[in-house]
Amino acid sequence: MNTEFGAHKIIEFSNGVFITETVINTWIIMALLVIVSIILTRNMKLIPDGKQSAAEILVGLMSSLVGSSMGKDKLRYTPYMGTLMIYLVVANLWGLTGLRAPTADLNTTFALSLLTFVMIHSFSIKKNGVWGWVKGTFLSPIAPMAPLNLISELATPVSLAFRLFGNITGGMIIMTLLYGALGSIFSSFLPIPIFMAGIPAVFHGYFDVFAGVLQAFIFTMLTMVFVSMGMDD
Repeated sequence: MNTEFGAHKIIEFSNGVFITETVINTWIIMALLVIVSIILTRNMKLIPDGKQSAAEILVGLMSSLVGSSMGKDKLRYTPYMGTLMIYLVVANLWGLTGLRAPTADLNTTFALSLLTFVMIHSFSIKKNGVWGWVKGTFLSPIAPMAPLNLISELATPVSLAFRLFGNITGGMIIMTLLYGALGSIFSSFLPIPIFMAGIPAVFHGYFDVFAGVLQAFIFTMLTMVFVSMGMDD
């Protein structure tokens, strides 16, 4: 497993443009999500069948989460928040396929955090006006706090990006070290690699599955909270 940070070039053209492993994996994930969405919502009926029921349950859960976190007046943000959560869950679990998780690339997590940053301030300006945005974001509670408030706002996308990137990359590195350690220990004493399958499975359950789903939930929740707070300032 490749644990280098940053973009891994897969295809590079003569003009300097290149396609990275992260981009290819993201395209695959996007295609899978589109195909699954089409399958779940195709030929929708008044009395839902199994696949339609699954889609409606998922939409209902996201609507409930957005309503409880952002308020009932902000349910219109459910499609974006739901898409963000589903993408992050799949992207975080992508390492289980043997490929590199897109969220183990800082470019991906920083791009997502920048989207959150733009949403926070654009929706705040739309609701409160430019002066209301400046007053509520930078001049609260008193005007001399403006420099600290500016640093705090700029730190938001950075902290979001590194939190997600650090947790996913950290788990990937730990699993790589674990496989290396088990290979060194048991290759000398036990030629049949039974422990190479059983022991890592437990750690995969935590670092890949549990941590991956948890970090997707945390990132989405923080996005909802920050956007809601920006609009309510």
